[in-house]
Amino acid sequence: MFLENTVNHKEQFGWIEVIAGSMFSGKTEELIRRLKRAQFAKLKVEIFKPMVDTRYDDEMVVSHDANEIRSTPVPAAANIRILADTCDVIGIDEAQFFDDEIVTVCNDLANKGVRVIVAGLDMDFKGKPFGPMPALMATAEYVTKVHAICTRTGNLANYSFRKSSNDKLVMLGEVNEYEPLSRGAFYKAMLKEKVKTIDVNSEEVNTTKKSKNG
Repeated sequence: MFLENTVNHKEQFGWIEVIAGSMFSGKTEELIRRLKRAQFAKLKVEIFKPMVDTRYDDEMVVSHDANEIRSTPVPAAANIRILADTCDVIGIDEAQFFDDEIVTVCNDLANKGVRVIVAGLDMDFKGKPFGPMPALMATAEYVTKVHAICTRTGNLANYSFRKSSNDKLVMLGEVNEYEPLSRGAFYKAMLKEKVKTIDVNSEEVNTTKKSKNG
């Protein structure tokens, strides 16, 4: 949990906060909450998101619960360094979609005294670490892991299972394409998908059986 009253305001360096978790876990909701608190404190705040993310709005960062805050879509991480130069606080949503330079950009801004708040998926639909998120979590001062609720078991979910057959790493989607699953449910779902892809050739099976029987 990030505690604002623990900050030593005499220190000139900023810091990095990462909010990570699965789909539907409230990452963007928490990002918006922290950024709005900073705006209430009269700090200069800028929010950025990857240009590829146009699910709800071209310019707004919008949570699944329809909370929103105005943002600047950028094509690459390098643009953030230029646009955020005079900010007190910056927010970055869907960080997993940015190039690896996002890690250097966030650390450079924090070293200049900026509070950097980053939200993103920590794992892709295959359950593997997603893009620059592991490096961001490793270099951040504060990491908040949020969870969704598993649609199959009701337990805490930290995996994003893709229900469609699309195998592209980057595929924007909502409840029709993804569902949050617990570890056990995700393992069973992935095993089921793997079984579906096994191509059993009946002629080869029969040939193998005949050769074994002499």
